Amino acid sequence: MPDSPSRREAADPTVVTFRDDYYLFASKSGGYWWSHNLIEWNFVETNQIPTEDYAPTAVVIDDSIYFLASSSTKCPLYKSGNPKSGNWTMIKDSLSIVVWDPALFLDDDNRLYLYWGCSPKDPIHGVELDKRTFEPIGTPKDFMIADTKNHGWENPGDYNELNQPPWIEGAWMNKFNGKYYLQYATPGTEFYSYADGVYTSDNPLGPFIYAPINPFSYKPAGFIRGAGHGSTFKDRYGNLWHIATMTISVLHMFERRIGLFPAMTDHDGNLIVDAGITDRPIIMPENRFSKTQDLKLDWMLLSYKKPISASSSQANFPPQNADDENVRTSWCSASSNPGEWIMIDLGSIYSIQALQINYSDYRTNVYSRDTSCYYQYQIESSNDTKSWKNVVDKSNSKSDVPHDYIQLTTPIDCRFVRMTSYHTPGGFFALSDLRIFGNGKGKEPVAVNSLRITRDTTDRRLVNLTWNKSKGAMGYTVRFGPIKEVIPYSFPVYSDTSLILRSLNTNSTYYFSIDSFNENGITPSRAIQEVR
Repeated sequence: MPDSPSRREAADPTVVTFRDDYYLFASKSGGYWWSHNLIEWNFVETNQIPTEDYAPTAVVIDDSIYFLASSSTKCPLYKSGNPKSGNWTMIKDSLSIVVWDPALFLDDDNRLYLYWGCSPKDPIHGVELDKRTFEPIGTPKDFMIADTKNHGWENPGDYNELNQPPWIEGAWMNKFNGKYYLQYATPGTEFYSYADGVYTSDNPLGPFIYAPINPFSYKPAGFIRGAGHGSTFKDRYGNLWHIATMTISVLHMFERRIGLFPAMTDHDGNLIVDAGITDRPIIMPENRFSKTQDLKLDWMLLSYKKPISASSSQANFPPQNADDENVRTSWCSASSNPGEWIMIDLGSIYSIQALQINYSDYRTNVYSRDTSCYYQYQIESSNDTKSWKNVVDKSNSKSDVPHDYIQLTTPIDCRFVRMTSYHTPGGFFALSDLRIFGNGKGKEPVAVNSLRITRDTTDRRLVNLTWNKSKGAMGYTVRFGPIKEVIPYSFPVYSDTSLILRSLNTNSTYYFSIDSFNENGITPSRAIQEVR
């Protein structure tokens, strides 16, 4: 970001497909990206559109991409027939309606619609636009507004615990099999509970009905959390994806990241996002997948709360923060000198398949796009801390990859992993987590044999779960949802054997199960419990 504190803030993503490539626009990014495979992204820096404005939207009309961003004063509209060049033309200096968090939608009958809204008290709005003049056709309509008394997940707070109005924002529209899906974000971008909900209709301007699965995009737990204010799109194989905003919110409330999650519609047309699956590496498909579980690998997290040491550390930023599965905590070296290191003892020899290096922007003092924004490091492995083998050497890299993911071409067996830093933006070597994935060589945990569920009779948004500790378990994944055949939500729990959820819809029946897991694998639940 160009202002203090020094941080990264990309959020509110829109993805559209144009000429067989994917284009990603996000808030506060100084440009945008394009990709051919959803893995490698190419950045386009430009000053011809307002790339520092919030919540941009884009739509493909004929042979061009049209771009619109949020504004409190004027809302200019731009188009480009060659977006890879960074060249854009302003085609309208301002819409007659000033909009915040806009979303443009072109229906298959070639009619254009605009949706918008970002407020703790006002609803999401929508109107048809003249595709030639981009002026409204008719009077804007009001759609969904918060219903926190019945929708627990719409209540603010990391765990929906605050009694205050939520923000209703981030509209997005899709059409699948003749049905319209109007999506919205709530309760607030800084909360773990940030999620996307959806209403459906047979008409682009309603009336809309609250969908059975709500929220449809939800990730309140795991290493990095939140899955709100996003967009849903199809890849070239016809697979659905949802790209959304995730929260860090440590240096600044709007310190955020972007996450990409596989999605689907079930046989009843319910829109579902599998956000929990992305806490571990997944396969990027090169064909049509039938269910999101097709993308799952059997690699487990090996690094959680293992003994960890470092060359140095600062007060309140100990090494233990670098393997606690919490993006909001971090370790930081005491000096900004090259050669600072951090080392994880996995406890025994494991087979390592991949690593994810998550840097923390500690005292970076970097503003806008700076030539110092790159990371250089080396990762080594050992079985005894005396003899070391090189695993990854990026000591000469000039890439700005704050969440670097390295998938090894050949897995390695080792006990110790050491990372040495040679350059970070701002100097200090700081990590929120060094995450290591692969397979243990032991037994999977015992299944959970007792899950007790109590739904609050005075507040049906709230449910209390307890269970007995399972032998060999590192943690548990509570899975739940309003449809038994899908069970879309997952909530990993590491140290506890209880969980309170405040996110339920009062008028919905829910289904719960709980899996146990460790470094060696997952032991599925033996039963699914219905809670009416």
